[in-house]
Amino acid sequence: MEIAGKKAVVVGGASGMARASAELLVQRGASVAILDLPTSAGAEVAASLGGVFEPVDVTDDEGVERALDAAVSRLGGLHIAVNTAGGGTAMRTLTKNGPHPLAEFRRVVELNLVATFNLNRLQAFHMSGNEPEDGERGVIIDTASIAAFEGQIGQVAYTAAKAGIAGMTLTMARDLGSLGIRVVAIAPSLFHTGITALIPDEMAAGLVRDAAFPKRMGRPEEYARLAVAIVENPMLNGTTIRLDAGQRFAPK
Repeated sequence: MEIAGKKAVVVGGASGMARASAELLVQRGASVAILDLPTSAGAEVAASLGGVFEPVDVTDDEGVERALDAAVSRLGGLHIAVNTAGGGTAMRTLTKNGPHPLAEFRRVVELNLVATFNLNRLQAFHMSGNEPEDGERGVIIDTASIAAFEGQIGQVAYTAAKAGIAGMTLTMARDLGSLGIRVVAIAPSLFHTGITALIPDEMAAGLVRDAAFPKRMGRPEEYARLAVAIVENPMLNGTTIRLDAGQRFAPK
């Protein structure tokens, strides 16, 4: 899909990989709406990009629908969606205080997997009414993690959630294929964003020592470059792409 002139929604776009994606999409000629928490810098980021901002908590199902409807209305359509909102917890299946709290497991799955699917189903609905361009109506990009494939000790909830995102990608692409809507997930390793951006250099070097090359954390703009490549290449569909410098997580 040609990016110039298209309408894009970037969820989590106030910072990190999503912000870099929004910036690069605008550079390529797209109009962008940022969806992020009310407490985020989303309004400032959107203003700097000539875009729009809609505050939302992705775990608020009805709020997500309202925010997405408003964003699409203000943009005048939706062709590209980049979804990065999520988070995890550090807790083993059996802790010193007893079993992993079920409510915490549910919270992480809701935040990552259920919220992503809710966004996807609504984004696909908006895209389905587009006039096709070479048969294509839209592109949905979700964010998994290499933890989906080799989760570390204490990541059981996060691994389950991110594995769910990777697992639903092909099925969703098949569901939406007749409408000309593609679905691809990106599975990053450690990236220099959010909490990980605060990790001291010496500690970061140890965390990425198993990477083939480069032996460093990923940069937000590298995620953005892959997101743009996915949008532009119509043969990328139904798959989860590792963005990890050849790293495989050790058990801990």
